[in-house]
Amino acid sequence: MTDGTAHASLASLRDAISERSFLVVGRVGMDLSPTPANTRTRHADSMMVAMGGSSANIAAGLCKFGCQSSLVTCVSDDAVGWYCEDQLDHYGVDRKHVRRVRGEYRTSLAVYETRVDEHQSVIYRNNAADFQMSVEDVEAIDYSQFGALITAGTVFAAEPSRSAAFRAFELARAAGLPVIFDVDYRPYSWPSPEVAADVLSRAGALSDIIVGNDEEFGFMAGGIDQGLEKARSLAADTAGIVVYKMGHLGAVTLAGSQEIRTGVYPVDAVKPTGAGDSFMAGFLASLSEGRSLEESILRGSACAAIVVAKPGCAPAMPNTTDLDAFLESHPGPTAV
Repeated sequence: MTDGTAHASLASLRDAISERSFLVVGRVGMDLSPTPANTRTRHADSMMVAMGGSSANIAAGLCKFGCQSSLVTCVSDDAVGWYCEDQLDHYGVDRKHVRRVRGEYRTSLAVYETRVDEHQSVIYRNNAADFQMSVEDVEAIDYSQFGALITAGTVFAAEPSRSAAFRAFELARAAGLPVIFDVDYRPYSWPSPEVAADVLSRAGALSDIIVGNDEEFGFMAGGIDQGLEKARSLAADTAGIVVYKMGHLGAVTLAGSQEIRTGVYPVDAVKPTGAGDSFMAGFLASLSEGRSLEESILRGSACAAIVVAKPGCAPAMPNTTDLDAFLESHPGPTAV
């Protein structure tokens, strides 16, 4: 773990992750997708229903790989919130730190198409329940029961969730837990790009593992052409591992003096959603098993490929058997 002035060693991060017990901070929601695949929302007469939300998807993916995960968030005290609670139970995600809220707050709803061409995703986050997570919520947690903390950037987009997430970072670090941060910039959740850039940069500077794409690092740096240098500076100054994703071009992973370039696993994608969450789950689960950094990145990339080739996000995430079968049958990643 780092104190924000010196980066954690890869060995110390491995030790923490090898406990295979993760505290995941952030939203859970309901996903609706027109069926059958390739149906436009405007033409839909039936929908597939599934659990969604970046943090919940990561937590579910980790459980599928045999890890333990506990989610910290708020849901609305209504049928949609109850659905999400039941889905967390279904995937084996501990929800004792999920609090119900009443009033006008609502659990997030995503309507997205299982299609790539002219794909439409519509996200409903007006008065989002998860933004009601409070400092008191995160202070009630026994951090000594976990090996690492994970969160995604959306948790910082509004108050009181923003202050609660920064407080969770402080408490995790005080307990010796590394902080794992998926930048996950969603413009619609933020009051302005300037606020987002400032807050996400602050969160990144406090994190031990940072995962983001080229646009997200570029956004924090002030220009997409400066994104890789931003990732390199974080790896040199504060973070133990930085994963700089470049879509179909693969990824650059920075850890200490290492700069590892990896390709992707080409598939016939049916949708663009869920890849990042599945990558994070597969990457961390693989590290927790003692695999090399490069192999863990590649296994995470394979998980991303599996998810975009199937309908749904949480339901499409692989377990170890699914991942091994995919790797055995696939010709391999693209060259870099």
